[in-house]
Amino acid sequence: MEQTPELPAIVVGVDGSAPSILALRWARALAPLLSAHIRAVSSWQFQIAFGTFTPVIRNPEEDARKICAEAVDKAFVGVPPAGLEMVVIQGPAAKVLVDESRTAQMVIVGSRGYGGFEGLLLGAVSATVAEHAKCPVLVAHGTTLPAGLADIPGQSSAEVGRQAGSSHALP
Repeated sequence: MEQTPELPAIVVGVDGSAPSILALRWARALAPLLSAHIRAVSSWQFQIAFGTFTPVIRNPEEDARKICAEAVDKAFVGVPPAGLEMVVIQGPAAKVLVDESRTAQMVIVGSRGYGGFEGLLLGAVSATVAEHAKCPVLVAHGTTLPAGLADIPGQSSAEVGRQAGSSHALP
């Protein structure tokens, strides 16, 4: 995607979950108001296994790149906003996003990702980012944008709800 370094960034944590797709939509609604571009950030790390080792042929960086691209496609119905930047960084998600917050105008994360326990109001990554970020943090809850922000083409509440599914799983 095209980079826009002269504009400040709204950093969005993207893991492919419905809340992270909603977070991308929040960023799209807020970017023009803040004169910022969107920096969609996915992270990856090697999983350490104990016990019997079975080699798995996979590339976690490429997996993260694919997840980010698919989430961007779903969030923006195949028409990403101008200046969107997709970035994949190695490391734990919370640390990567806190590091990104040092140069961001804002960080937006979904309230829950794919891990953890369903029913919790706040996931570990979103809680850590909210506590340690060096800029304002918006934690996106639910499945729709507020009515005032949903007027952007491709962002209506009905479209967001239909595409994002529940706040815990993708359709």
